[in-house]
Amino acid sequence: MPGPIDLHTHSSVSDGTESPTELIHAAVAAGLGTVAITDHDSTSGWHEAFEAAAGTGLTVIPGMELSTNYGPASVHMLAYLFDPLDGGIIAESARIRDGRLHRAERIVNNISVDYALTWDDVLAQSTDGGTVGRPHIADALIARGHVASREEAFGSILNWLGPYYEKYYAPSTLEGVETVVRAGGVAVLAHPATHGRYRVLDERTVSNLVDAGLSGLEIGHRDNTPDGKERLYELARKYDLLVTGSSDYHGLGKPNRLAENTTEPAVLEQIIARATGTTPYYG
Repeated sequence: MPGPIDLHTHSSVSDGTESPTELIHAAVAAGLGTVAITDHDSTSGWHEAFEAAAGTGLTVIPGMELSTNYGPASVHMLAYLFDPLDGGIIAESARIRDGRLHRAERIVNNISVDYALTWDDVLAQSTDGGTVGRPHIADALIARGHVASREEAFGSILNWLGPYYEKYYAPSTLEGVETVVRAGGVAVLAHPATHGRYRVLDERTVSNLVDAGLSGLEIGHRDNTPDGKERLYELARKYDLLVTGSSDYHGLGKPNRLAENTTEPAVLEQIIARATGTTPYYG
């Protein structure tokens, strides 16, 4: 059905608060024409999302937000329409999820020295088969009464510059692009101009990513700074990159609302045309 296109959303398979079914229902209620389900390092929500979209007229773009590392910072890669049975992306995403899990356990052990918090508290906030991460620790801290919101948790106890933080395994950003492309997918850098000097990719790096097959930049995103957006538009023009806009919706997990940023239909058409791994689900 016609309507806005939102290419970045999360369900409870990763760190959203709604099941894939609830996410699809929310997308329909918001009047979306197309929504991408892009849980962190997991495709587990795809089938349920397709089933929920059946008969609604909503188009579902199967995707994933792949974790990568660029120096000391985490850089996320939106991967669209790749082959979910590709051995390379299965192995890499499984390794990342395992790294996230053990990293989360280490963070909880660190926090438990100063706050009442257990691993069982965190597991109670996650979904079976989902990617356990810091948002689930934040939810456990809320349940324990240590903080009032995820925002407060990430600004204090879970701050990445704080004493409890632990890194986790992720491939380099270049390896992430190569993995997505080999799986027949389309790679787009997620919100690549957020606050923080460690998250700024220099032009040489972007050029190398383009050579590896990077297709686009997510510029329409609430976390990109105004100056950062200007620079990203310049890079998009110079390297002929697709420009997307998305909400990064997490249900109640973030203030982001569906369709607060959207992608042009012509850009979606190009993403679909470039992909060889799988196809959209037309509900």
